[in-house]
Amino acid sequence: MADNRLSVTGVERFFGDDEIIVSKTDLKGHMTYVNDVFLTLADYTEKECLGAPHSKIRNPNMPRCIFKLLWDTIQDGREIFAYVVNRSANGDHYWVLAHVTPSRDNNGNVIGYHSNRRVPDRKILEGTIMPLYNSLLAEEKKHANSKAGMEASMKMITDLLAEKGMEYDEFIAGLM
Repeated sequence: MADNRLSVTGVERFFGDDEIIVSKTDLKGHMTYVNDVFLTLADYTEKECLGAPHSKIRNPNMPRCIFKLLWDTIQDGREIFAYVVNRSANGDHYWVLAHVTPSRDNNGNVIGYHSNRRVPDRKILEGTIMPLYNSLLAEEKKHANSKAGMEASMKMITDLLAEKGMEYDEFIAGLM
């Protein structure tokens, strides 16, 4: 039987400028809350999502190095903005501009993560992000081992940022 978890249809889904996708996870990335916009776009039920890893909506066309950068940032207690392409249950995809922040308890300890996703600017997406992600993904696929591929694409994004003299969040903010 074919594994449909990573199949893609090539069909893009869209959501409204006035809609916000919201999800929350625990420290391990398991979903603890998802809103109706999330459920509609991802095409899952709340029951299918709660307790499941957020990677359930991972699109195989999303460079792994961007997720590593995202996780490294939020696990360090910092917020991040990132463009992400997600995968719906049936293999459709949808682009978002994600703002991911650590959630803290009353003592300031990180207890999970909160993400708001908005409609991305199409000019930025098509003019900068898609070509960049295609390059990063192509680099990842050149390597037989996925870890080596991610390390190579991470070097590409790190070198690009060093060349521009900025951190990732500055790079993203500069696009807006």
